[in-house]
Amino acid sequence: MYSSFTIDVEDGVSLAMRDIFYRDMEQTDRVVKHTGRVLDLLARYETKGTFFVLGMVAERFPGLIKQIAQEGHELGIHGYNHYQFFRMTPEEAFKELSDAKDRVENLTGVKVLGHRAPAFSITPETKWGLDVIARAGFTYDSSIMPAKGRRYGWRGFSKEITHIKTESGRTLVEVPMSVGRFLGKELPVCGGGYLRLFPFWFTQKMFEQIGSERPVIVYMHPYELDTERYPDEYFEALKASKCMKQIKMRSMWINRKNTYYKLEELLKRYPFVPLYQLVDQYKQKQNCGEVIL
Repeated sequence: MYSSFTIDVEDGVSLAMRDIFYRDMEQTDRVVKHTGRVLDLLARYETKGTFFVLGMVAERFPGLIKQIAQEGHELGIHGYNHYQFFRMTPEEAFKELSDAKDRVENLTGVKVLGHRAPAFSITPETKWGLDVIARAGFTYDSSIMPAKGRRYGWRGFSKEITHIKTESGRTLVEVPMSVGRFLGKELPVCGGGYLRLFPFWFTQKMFEQIGSERPVIVYMHPYELDTERYPDEYFEALKASKCMKQIKMRSMWINRKNTYYKLEELLKRYPFVPLYQLVDQYKQKQNCGEVIL
């Protein structure tokens, strides 16, 4: 069974400065460097992925977006400015998505089909966002974490690829994120901090558990490969923060040196295709459940 390798393309330094420390900072070219490392890794294992890119990254680094397309990968949208849905009105969200979609399509000449919300911020409280995503012209979405976490999640949502009919009658295919079962809990084990923090044997076990039932959706961010010291202004802001914020931000550096190895091991062991191909396969098999919101 094929799974999908997905990358949320954003500059971790400038977003942390804006969203955590409330200081404006220009995007850094680290996002180019480490997305390039992911592209090289995928090329080595002859694998195509899905890159959900920010409109602001496409604006600042258009050559990176063109490179992703030229190397045969799928491009999706991760918003324009990395604003979570619970921080926007429906009209603000529509503009956020439409502007990013237009910019990427104009850069590459390729129609964008997929969307992923920053911080998986499509939840029961923001389900109106699914109608906005469909209205903006997307065929599928991959924003829902079908388990309840501290910051995000939609407990009870289907773990299968699912047809959605929104309140206004629009349709969309949802590709939920992968959730594994461990010690009686459901955890988003195949990406982000879980991929970085847990040993590879655990990731492999969870991958095979999920893969026995459905495709696995692996996700990561380029900054999770970044082991170089951040700019001094980042550490100045960190030092001026409260203790708990310092602990949280420093924890995001744990095991970064091992992330590349784990990604490589996954690519060695398992076959991956872009997300749009999984969506097409499930449509052809008519194997999607349907949810009416």
